[in-house]
Amino acid sequence: MLERLRSHLSADGFARAQAGEMRDALGAPAVGGWEDYAGSWNDLAPDRFMADGGRYRRRRYGVFEAAPGRLVRQPHQPHYQSRDYNSLNGGVERWFEPITAPVAASPVTERVVDLCLGVFGALRPDPGYPWRLEMHQFRIEARPGEAGQPTPEGAHRDGVDWVLVMLVARENIAAGVTNIFDPQGRSLGAFTLTRPMDAVFIDDARVFHGVTAVEPADPTRPAHRDVLVATFRRS
Repeated sequence: MLERLRSHLSADGFARAQAGEMRDALGAPAVGGWEDYAGSWNDLAPDRFMADGGRYRRRRYGVFEAAPGRLVRQPHQPHYQSRDYNSLNGGVERWFEPITAPVAASPVTERVVDLCLGVFGALRPDPGYPWRLEMHQFRIEARPGEAGQPTPEGAHRDGVDWVLVMLVARENIAAGVTNIFDPQGRSLGAFTLTRPMDAVFIDDARVFHGVTAVEPADPTRPAHRDVLVATFRRS
């Protein structure tokens, strides 16, 4: 799987991994801890920094130094993006609730980070560890008459080197199509993450990504889409 992901990233700027492949790559300790890990998305705080006034997003955030086999949490700090990368919510320091200690220390987190470093690091002749890792837990909620926006800023880059997006849960959700574009706006791919651990690895310097709005499949029931987003930048 690793060689296939590296090959697609080199050729296309992104690479998909199916849930079964991710389970095999993460291994038994991570898979065994998945239920508790996924359950932590039920304890996310509202995102109070939505410039569109939306109240459809919950999240937690943490910053780490990452090297193969080593993950060191950094002091809690704001998330900042310039308006060049986030025209909606950029230009301000956004203080989100921190990722909890059990999530930061989870075997799932450790294995996901090592997998990403194994994929992304091999594409650099000199990876130069440690890298800066910013980890985001997102829940996008949808209600009748109020769609949830996974990427309210539209198709974008994050201003980092590499991005992982991994689906954690998809409850009563319709739509939510991931789109990948080249810098000229031409479509390079469109697909939907449907199963827990479905993932996409992205070369942020080369491509733009975005996700269409999500709506309740059954308007009488709660609906949400949970993802882990991990961004990596060489320090």
